[in-house]
Amino acid sequence: MSQTVLKPAPQPADHETGVEKSVWIAEGLTGVLGDSFVLMVKTQAYHWNVTAPLFLPLHELTEKLYRDLFEAIDVIAERVRDLGELAPMSMSELRDAARIGEASESRSAQGMVDQLIEDNEALVRHLREIAALASRHGDGATEDLLNARMAAHEKAIWMLRAVAS
Repeated sequence: MSQTVLKPAPQPADHETGVEKSVWIAEGLTGVLGDSFVLMVKTQAYHWNVTAPLFLPLHELTEKLYRDLFEAIDVIAERVRDLGELAPMSMSELRDAARIGEASESRSAQGMVDQLIEDNEALVRHLREIAALASRHGDGATEDLLNARMAAHEKAIWMLRAVAS
């Protein structure tokens, strides 16, 4: 019996919920998911490697930020599934979907903060773009989700700037 129950593989599904262009929106969300994943990993790497007189505040802030991103990633991926599409299944799919680049070099604490500000700003712009797409096609749930993420990233930018000033 368990062989029959566990046999189905995930498939895209058509949903008749009134959302137009749900495939486009899901593709946009997949890009946001990739950006969020790359930013989470980068933020955690900076958390591990930061050294500075402000070590403790930066260490604690980056932990707060990567934990928030970790939770957001799950919500975004589940929204892709809500729209009837498959969420990425591999690291390479996530990386390929991202516009934000991975951490590729060792940086000073100031360099880390500057990079996180730049990446959060880029992600806010991406979120705004996909939220507008969702709005144009009647997907208020995705728009609300992305608006909440914009607020979270704008707060992260403020906090990073406050620590670095």
